[in-house]
Amino acid sequence: MQLPSLPPLDVVPQGELHVGVDLGTAYLVLVVLDEKNQPILGEYQFAQVVRDGLVVDFIGAVDRLREMKSSVERRLGRELTHAASGYPPGVPAAERRATANVVEAVGMHCRNLIDEPSAANALLKLQNGAIVDVGGGTTGISILQDGEVVYTADEATGGTHFSLVIAGAQDILFEEAEALKIDPDQQARIFPTIRPVMEKVASIVSRHIAIYQEESGKTVKQLVLVGGTTQFPRIADVIEQYTGIPTSVPERPLFVTPLGFAMHDIATEEVF
Repeated sequence: MQLPSLPPLDVVPQGELHVGVDLGTAYLVLVVLDEKNQPILGEYQFAQVVRDGLVVDFIGAVDRLREMKSSVERRLGRELTHAASGYPPGVPAAERRATANVVEAVGMHCRNLIDEPSAANALLKLQNGAIVDVGGGTTGISILQDGEVVYTADEATGGTHFSLVIAGAQDILFEEAEALKIDPDQQARIFPTIRPVMEKVASIVSRHIAIYQEESGKTVKQLVLVGGTTQFPRIADVIEQYTGIPTSVPERPLFVTPLGFAMHDIATEEVF
């Protein structure tokens, strides 16, 4: 699937390209920026090759990423030789290396690995508030003060749970529920079914914000939702109603973190 709404490539881009690779629980995403960090194109595929930030199907991840890389290179008319990727907070160093190994196995030098909240905030530029990343398997909360991440947490509940609830309620296969979940014509109908899962996400966010506020004495006044699951209509409304904190979703939230990775695709002396 191609990244929506990006312009066709009438001219082969010149200058250095910056590539971001996001190995998510539900989706693999590859995006390309030009030398001014403007998006050129990207692709994503549904793939369950990562769980809780850990690569559980190395061969599957490499095969999917190689396919996406080849497709992007054909459209670009250029070879992709390097990229940046990242990891959820708290992932051990050995597992971070596994992510870099996937990138390098498809012929790209992994020039940087960065934690997901910092990557997302490279694009969002949030000074004070919380980034809530609702991925395929987990919900991650990252609280920022003065632009720096000061608190992180990650709990199981994400888009996969939405699909499981839909599958149970509709008596359909998981794969059919996944398709139903992203069908704009069906989302209003299934909203009441998955609203309790949205409220579960909100309860996770609310609990960790309460912990942070009690420990720090500071108040979280803004939530920004990212991750593919937050594309579902009205999720921001549900979370705002539950937490009482103003909540927003940026355009194309699935791509916020991988675009942030791409912005960090710069030469470093660190070896991953």
